[in-house]
Amino acid sequence: MANRYRGEISAVLDGSKRTLCLTLGALAELEDAFGEQDLVALAERFSSGRIKSGDALRIIGAGLRGAGCEVCDEDVARMKVDGGAAGYISIVARLLSATFGDTGSSSEQKTARKPGK
Repeated sequence: MANRYRGEISAVLDGSKRTLCLTLGALAELEDAFGEQDLVALAERFSSGRIKSGDALRIIGAGLRGAGCEVCDEDVARMKVDGGAAGYISIVARLLSATFGDTGSSSEQKTARKPGK
């Protein structure tokens, strides 16, 4: 069972329930794959809300590998998910949220994050 406190999520891929987790190693893999300089740049890239299908493939693959599944991106590319493209994006969104935290846009949340407030 996935432990959200460890940044894990559960997802059904190819009919099997799997755990995904973007560990530090998985994040380093994504930095390299996307040519980003650091975790802040990586998080900013993902927070844009625009994810290419290749991005989703790499993120899901890194999440599976981070959780201990020996799978390559070519294997992930062949995996089926209920809901088609929306299903893949849901997995990516939940995984990024579990990793980087929710990035709500309300002014209340922004105020709560300001130092000294």
